Amino acid sequence: MVRMRAVVQRVDGASVVVTDDDGETRTVGEITGEGLCVLVGVTHEDTKEKAAQLARKLWSVRMLHDEKSCSDLAAPLLVISQFTLYGDARKGRRPTWNAAAPSDVAEPLVDEVVAQLRALGATVATGRFGARMRVSLTNDGPFTVLLEI
Repeated sequence: MVRMRAVVQRVDGASVVVTDDDGETRTVGEITGEGLCVLVGVTHEDTKEKAAQLARKLWSVRMLHDEKSCSDLAAPLLVISQFTLYGDARKGRRPTWNAAAPSDVAEPLVDEVVAQLRALGATVATGRFGARMRVSLTNDGPFTVLLEI
């Protein structure tokens, strides 16, 4: 069974920069201080219920210093869609993306994760779905975990 995935990193600041059609680069999402940078991958079977479950897990997972959660410290999250979490390079030299949901399925579910986090009281910054993004972060620890819902 393929599940919704998130690569979660404890960070001391993170940001996402995109280049617009006119060549201008601009920051579209940024968090400062201690928080989580979350790369979210969506597959074909994922649902709004799974998105809500992932949001609750992200808000309560004890990954921050002194085993605290974002909810304990009101720490921010930077949530970025990343279909490449479902890349499969077991055969050949080029990954396939067959397990990744198409954008018309994935985008609303990533948006649902963000909406659910905000409903829980989280401060959430985001990337831009489908854009070529440059993500900068300071991984604190380093501390990185993979969540599957």
